[in-house]
Formats: sequence, C-alpha cells, structure tokens
Amino acid sequence: MNVRWQSFTHLALYAVFIVAPGAAAGEYASKPLGEPVLELPTLHSLGVYWIVGGDENKNARIGFEYRKPGGEEWKQGRNLFRVEKGAHKTEKFGSRLNVPDDAWLFAGSLVMLEPDTPYELRLRLNDPDGGSTEKLLSASTIAEPVARGQQPYEGEGPVLPPPTVWHVAPGTGGGKGAPDDPFKGLAAAQGRAKPDTIFLLHAGVYEGEFKIKKSGEAGEPIVWRGAGDGEAIIDGQGQSAKRLGRGIAATDVHDVWFENLTIRNADYAFVGHRSARLVIRHCHMHSVDYGITCTNNDNDSVRQFFISDNVIEGPCAWPRTKGIENPRGIQVTGMGHEVCYNRIRGFSDAVDTFPSPHCAAIDFHNNEISECTDDGTEMDYSERNTRCFLNRYTNVFQGISMQPVYGGPVYVFRNALYNVCVETFKLHNSPSGVLMFHNTSVKKGIPLVLMTGVKVRNSVSRNNLFIGTTGNYACENSAPMEDCDWDYDGFGGGPWRWFLKWNGTRYATLNEAKARAGVVKHAVFVGAAGVFASGVQPPEDQTAQYETSLNDLRLKPGSAALGAGEPLSGFSDCPPGQRPDLGAYPFGSELPHYGPRK
Repeated sequence: MNVRWQSFTHLALYAVFIVAPGAAAGEYASKPLGEPVLELPTLHSLGVYWIVGGDENKNARIGFEYRKPGGEEWKQGRNLFRVEKGAHKTEKFGSRLNVPDDAWLFAGSLVMLEPDTPYELRLRLNDPDGGSTEKLLSASTIAEPVARGQQPYEGEGPVLPPPTVWHVAPGTGGGKGAPDDPFKGLAAAQGRAKPDTIFLLHAGVYEGEFKIKKSGEAGEPIVWRGAGDGEAIIDGQGQSAKRLGRGIAATDVHDVWFENLTIRNADYAFVGHRSARLVIRHCHMHSVDYGITCTNNDNDSVRQFFISDNVIEGPCAWPRTKGIENPRGIQVTGMGHEVCYNRIRGFSDAVDTFPSPHCAAIDFHNNEISECTDDGTEMDYSERNTRCFLNRYTNVFQGISMQPVYGGPVYVFRNALYNVCVETFKLHNSPSGVLMFHNTSVKKGIPLVLMTGVKVRNSVSRNNLFIGTTGNYACENSAPMEDCDWDYDGFGGGPWRWFLKWNGTRYATLNEAKARAGVVKHAVFVGAAGVFASGVQPPEDQTAQYETSLNDLRLKPGSAALGAGEPLSGFSDCPPGQRPDLGAYPFGSELPHYGPRK
C-alpha cells in the first residue's frame, strides 16, 4: 500500500468467543439475533449495534468495555443504548436494519479513544431472565490520512516506487507536467490522473468549475494539492460576471484528495455526491453560499470523508435579520465521516447531517463555529452513533439541533456555547435517542428553553451547565416528554418566576421540581456571577458579535458546578468516591484546540 491509509479503511471485525447462556430461557429471556456489528470507525470513536430478541420486561443490559490488546484491565464504557422500538426507521428511507417487531436494537459508542489504535471490545449481555451472553470484538480507530512524500517508503515490506508527481499552472492547455513546463490548466492535467498521483497546483487563478473525472484507489489516491508557492485558487466565476454552480465537483468518484486550495466565487464550493474516501483539508472557501455539500447518497455509496483544518466563510451576517437563510457550511450524509478542526462562520448552519439510506457513525469535533443565523450544528436525520463533541459555538441563533433523530443514540457532549439566542438544544420533530452530556451554554434570558408541541422521546441529559439571565423559567420545556431522563444539570442566572415547566406542569422552585417533577432530582443552582474563571458573564445584547476568544467557559474555584455531576462511564470517569464537574470542561483542564491546526 502506497499511502498510510490502512487504518482509515480497514476494520477488524471478529466475534472471538461466546459464553454459554446460563439459566434456561424464560418468558422474558433475551435471545441475541445474530452477531453484534461494528460501525465504521473514526479517529476517536468506535460504534456498535446488536439486535436482541425477547426481553419484553426491558431488564436486560449490555455492558460495553474496551482495552488495548494485551491489557490486563478492561475499561468501562457506557452501556449500549436501548433504541425505542420502531424509532430506527426513517421517514423517507425506512431502515437497512431488519429489526423484528419482537426484538430490540441496542447501539452505542466508545468515545475519546486514541487515533490509529487497535482495541479489544467486550459486550456483555446480562438478563436476569436468561440468555446472558458475552462477545469479544476487535477494531481499530483510524489514523489521519497521510500521503507518502516523494521518498521511497521505509516501512516493512518491499521498497515501493514514489508516487507520480505532476506540476500544474493556470492556463488553457499544453505543458508536460514538469516543474519548468507544467500542465497549463486543470483540464490538461486530468488526462494524466490515475491512482497514486499527486498534482501540485502552482499559484494563480484556475478559472471555471473543476470537475473531477477520475478516481484513485484505496491507499492510492489522486491528490490535488496547492504547491505552496502562493494561493492556488479555484475560481468558479471564471471570466464571466455570472457565477457558475460549483467550484469543485467531485461526484461519483472515490479516493481523491484536495489540500491547500482556495475555492471562491461559486454557489457551491465543493460537491461530493455519491462519493467515498474524499479528503478535503487545509482549504479556504469564501465568497460561496455552500461550503462542502454531500447530500445525494441514493446509491448508498457515501463513506469515509475526512474534512479537516479548513476555513469556510459564508455570506450570512450577524445578527440574524432575514429569518432562516439557505447557506450551509458543511452538509454530509452516509457513514464513517470525520469533520474536525474546521473554522466555519457566516452561514445559516455550520455543520449538518442529512437524510439518506444511511446516516450513522459520523463525528463532528474540535470545530470553531460562529455567526450562524440558524443552527450551529444539525444532527438532524441521524440514525445512530453520530457524535458532536468538543466544538465551540459563538453567536448562534440556535445551538445544536436534533430534529429528528431516528432511534439513536446521538451523542452531544463537551461542547461550549456562548450567545445562543433561543434554544441551546433544538429537539423538534419528535426525536428519539438523544444523549446530552457535559455541555456548557451561556445565553441571555431563560437558560434552557425548548419550544415545540411535539414529543421528545427516550432522551437523556446529564452534567450540563445552563447559564442565563432573567426570565419566566430556568428551564421552559413545552414539549411532551416521553421516557426521558434529565438530571444532574446545573442552572444559573435569574431571578425566575418559576424554575421548571415539564409536561405542562409548572414548578415554582428547584426544590419543588426535585420533589414532584420526576426529573432534575439532583440538579443544582449555580450562581452566574462567579462560575467561570475567565470572569465572562452572560451576554447583555444577543445581537452583539462577541469574539470567540471570549468563549472561555472553564470553571472557577469554589463554583457550585464542581463535583455536582454523576459519573458517566466513558464520558466523565472519576476516581472512586468522586463526582465529575458540570459542563464542558473539568476543573483545571486546558482548552481544547478549536479550528485549524498549523
């Protein structure tokens, strides 16, 4: 293999052993229907699902543990999530999973794992009524895709020839691809495109839509890369005063990479419909309505995009004055995508999932997002094991949307949000299977509000920190809540007329809500004035454009948020006898890196 890609494409999938069931199966005994299935891996996450029959009394549990090969002790992840029956079926596409009506779908993720690392996984189905089973699986997180340079490969195995390298300069034809006689224009260069080829685009303006016609192979991509001698600009406008539709069109291709390019003056900077294993990295997109779009997956081929370290700037102005606008920063569907370390601003939504035959096993993390006139991120139409974590949002009309989620679990954790105008979490259109852990939100007005008359089902909230100012409620929830478990969150701000609205009932105080509401039994009040070490206060003016550097929401010594959470295996592990801090950052931690890396 000529490119260090093997961890990106390979997934070891082994059921190593099965422990024989114990007691004879009773009326409610669990009956595994087939083997557990591993999802496509990402840098930091491994997901799995398993279909289990029986267990009508819902007392079975599936533990999820992991360790590196050869390790002596297993680490505990969060138990697999019991998906609501039938909720995994999407409105338009149904489901590719055959879950019988009398069976359950369990699914879940291990998160915050090390990249490019093999792991042993242990699933332990435990049912007091019988059918208990244990499975061992092997999987590996992916490595960041890195193409070989021009030197011979020095790893194990035979020395491989270097990739073919061609040089390209702006123009309309001709050239031999040599450093002193480059191909003139992208059309001339494409005639030499084949797997394991690198094209170095020298500085200048390449006019018109760049339509990709040839694919690479797994481990042998075709790479289109800025040469580093100045900006290599793909200009969709060309010589016409009218925009063309696309800057780069990479539709129906696979194993093609784009690095260190500037894309401008197009309705769509980059389109990747029905494609797989595309890398878009260290690119700058501006003067476009849409950044990266991959929403057509009608043949179920979209897999394993790696989108990182890009700067994507849109046309939407802060504050919102036009209602919901169309421009979007990144839209993806399919499976196995990694969207990380991007700087995105000036769109209606920054990063979205999109409906298709599959929308699962996707990670959004370490993105710096600001000035969004609708949603900072949409996890909408996700099926299971999509994950939004370690992102920072500043100046967003709505925070993170999950409308709808088809069964889940969808994980939203360790995100920091400052100056959210309305809803921190937009749970409209009856989502089922949302898990919200360890997020911090700071906004003017009601700390946590949800404005919808449609049910929210089978969701869990833990260890979040919601800071606001004055309003009618600390938490105003207008949605009918069904099988939802919200607790151990912190609220700051006030004064409020009531503390909580839940399933149509108002609770005047936190103590009353703890005693009577059936939720927030361990919630705490956190004074807004002294909760953050940076001294940042809730915004006084939602229409102001606050700098992202102000969004430092690490906790202050002595805050009531310290040690007020519930230990969550795999998400907030603590020494025995200790409890985690609320919010996005454990006390004393460094800020994560948000946005492009150098």
